[in-house]
Amino acid sequence: MEQIGIDRLTGLIAFSRAASLGSYTAAARALSVSPSAVSKSIQRLEERLGLKLFARTTRSLTLTPEGRVLHDRAIRLLRDAEEIEQVAATVRGEPAGPVKLAAPSPIALHILAPKLALFRERYPKITVDLRVSDTMSDLIQEGIDVAIRIGSPEDSRLIALRLGPNKAGAFASPAYLAKRGAPHRVEDLEGHDCVNVRHYNSGQLLRWPFQVGNRTVEVLPTAGVVVDNTEAVTVAVAGGAGIGLSPTYVAAPYVARGELVPVLTEYWADRGAITALWSESRRGNPNVTAFVAFLREIFTDPPARDRIQTQN
Repeated sequence: MEQIGIDRLTGLIAFSRAASLGSYTAAARALSVSPSAVSKSIQRLEERLGLKLFARTTRSLTLTPEGRVLHDRAIRLLRDAEEIEQVAATVRGEPAGPVKLAAPSPIALHILAPKLALFRERYPKITVDLRVSDTMSDLIQEGIDVAIRIGSPEDSRLIALRLGPNKAGAFASPAYLAKRGAPHRVEDLEGHDCVNVRHYNSGQLLRWPFQVGNRTVEVLPTAGVVVDNTEAVTVAVAGGAGIGLSPTYVAAPYVARGELVPVLTEYWADRGAITALWSESRRGNPNVTAFVAFLREIFTDPPARDRIQTQN
């Protein structure tokens, strides 16, 4: 039987990722290569097999019937290969090699990235690959070792660890408050300029949760400024655009510099939980074990919201 070459394996990996993720660009991002490299690998694989694996249009990438059959087999092959890698890592015992992470941008930029130097100092043999994205990725399909998400997972194949509450609060700049005054009740927001964020997946505007008595109410403020990124809300509010809702771990440095002032603090409510996720196949992986333990440690710091609320 003809031995399979490295080139063909590369093509199978590129094909599997592109089929699972729906585009060459997404596959390239997952594999840390260029889209053209993915395209060429798949083209060479098609030539060797004598089959068309994808029906391509300018807007979509769809598997052919032959491609669907091969994709199922390729997925099984890659899962077997990954299992071999995980077993080797477990046998080795020592944390070493790559750990691939995924996190939404606010958490990645304000919680994880500032601590990566400390993690690398402790585990110099581990290399960190952090994917910063507000879109939900499939951990198993994309080979992510550990992901940070807001909320609980719906995938039963994943192990979940609650790291802490996702705390958010209302903020405004000192200049805005000097000009317009501070709201004292949730209803007062109707008389203020507000900055809101549009959900990246649904396109809907964010409803602001507030704790009023023993119940949580959701308010959809009239917004003069709408953005599609949480960080942009905080920057716009610091620039005087109005009142905005921001995660406390994003707003904390702005508050420390005097660029933001917390408002309506007695009504602040949590917006779900921050959760670490990893697949069952990673349970014994020393790199994952090391990083999850590190996450437990950095999330035990005093909550930013508790410090901020006392400043109002």
